[in-house]
Amino acid sequence: MSLIADYGLLLLVLACLFGFFMAWGVGANDVANAMGTSVGSKALTIKQAICIAMVFEFCGAYLAGGEVTETIKNGIVDAEAITPDLMVLGMMSALLAAGTWLLIATSRGWPVSTTHSIVGAVIGFAAVGVSMEAVQWAAVGPIVASWVVTPVLSGLVAFGLFMSVQKLIINTDNPFLNAKRFVPLYMFLTGFMVAIMTLTKGLKHIGLELNSNQNLMLAAGVGVLVMLLGIALLSRITVDEEADKDFHYASVEKVFAVLMVFTACAMAFAHGANDVANAVGPLAAIVGVIQSGGDLTIGSKSAVPGWVLLLGAVGIVIGLATYGYKVIATIGKEITELTPSRGFAAELATASTVVGASAIGLPVSTTHTLVGAVLGIGIARGIGALNLGVIGSIFMSWIITLPAGAALSIFFFFIMRGIFL
Repeated sequence: MSLIADYGLLLLVLACLFGFFMAWGVGANDVANAMGTSVGSKALTIKQAICIAMVFEFCGAYLAGGEVTETIKNGIVDAEAITPDLMVLGMMSALLAAGTWLLIATSRGWPVSTTHSIVGAVIGFAAVGVSMEAVQWAAVGPIVASWVVTPVLSGLVAFGLFMSVQKLIINTDNPFLNAKRFVPLYMFLTGFMVAIMTLTKGLKHIGLELNSNQNLMLAAGVGVLVMLLGIALLSRITVDEEADKDFHYASVEKVFAVLMVFTACAMAFAHGANDVANAVGPLAAIVGVIQSGGDLTIGSKSAVPGWVLLLGAVGIVIGLATYGYKVIATIGKEITELTPSRGFAAELATASTVVGASAIGLPVSTTHTLVGAVLGIGIARGIGALNLGVIGSIFMSWIITLPAGAALSIFFFFIMRGIFL
C-alpha cells in the first residue's frame, strides 16, 4: 500500500504517458488496417481516409468505448489474487510492452493485432510476474476463441453481402439503375447498425440512457438520414458511356465509391469503439486502484472515467495522422484486388462483426476481422484471386504478436518492480 501512498501521482502520470503511447500505436497500426480497403479500392485517397478516420475513430472511442474497456480492465486479471502494487506496476508494464511491440511492427509495415498485443501483455505479467492463479483463464477462453470465430463470421457476412451485390446489381440487365436503387438500402443498414450500437451501449457514461423503443426509433432515424444523404450524392452520378466501353461496370463502381465513404465511417467508428480498450483498459484499472487508495475491490468496480476514454481517443487520432501511412496499403492492395463494391462488402461485414462484439464487451481483433472479410471476398471471386504469400506472412505476424507482447511485458514488469519495490 505504501507504493501507492508514496508514488501515487508519479505512477498516474507514467500510466497516462504509457496509455497514450499504446493508443498512438493502435492509431498507427490498426486504424491503417481499418482504412486499407477504402484506399485499396480507390474509393478514398489516403488523406481523405485519414480525415474520416480521425473524426469517427474519436467518436467511436469516446461514445462507445466503455464496454470493451471493462473487459480488458477487469476480465483478465483476478483482483483477489494480486496486490494493488503489483496490479499498478503490471498494467503499466503491459501498456509499455504492447506500445513498444506496435512501434516495432508499424516501423516494418506489419499489420498486427493490437488486441493480441495487450491481452498477451496482461496475461504475461500476471502469469509469470505474479502467479498462474492471477489470470482468470475461464475469461481468457472466450477472448481467444473470438479471434478465430470473428474472422470466420466476418468472412461469411462479407461473402453474403458480396453475393447479394452480385445478384441484385452486377449480374442484372441494368446494373447502373439497380445500383442506384439498392445502394441506398445498404446505406440505411450502415447508419442503423452503428447508431443502434452507440445508443444501446455507448452513451451511458455521458448520462444519456434511453429505453429500447426510443433506441430503435432514433437508430432508424439515423439510418434514414444516412440514406437520404446518400441518395442526394448518388443523384449526381450519371452513366459514363466512355468509361463503360472498356469496363462495363465503371459507372456502377462510382455508385459503390459513394457507399464506401459511409462504410468507411462505420468501420472507423466500430474500430474506435472496440480497440480504444486496448489502450485505456489497463489505464482505467490503474486509475481505479490509485483513486481508491489501493482498494482493488472498489477500483475494479469503478466506472471508466470519461477523461481516460478521451485520452485514448486523442492518442489513436495522433497515431493515425503521424504514422498511419506506413501500413495502410497492405490489406487494401495485397490480399486480393479490391473495387468499391468488394471493399464495401468487406468493410460493412467487419464493422457489423466488430460492433456486435463491442456490444457484448468482447475484445476482438479488428485486423483479424477485416482480413477474414477480405478473404471472404477473395473466396467469392475464386481462390486464384487471393495472394496466398501475403496471407501467409500476415498470419505469421499474428502468431508472433501474442508471445512478443507477453515477453516484453514480463521484461518491463521486472524492471519496474526493481525500481519501485
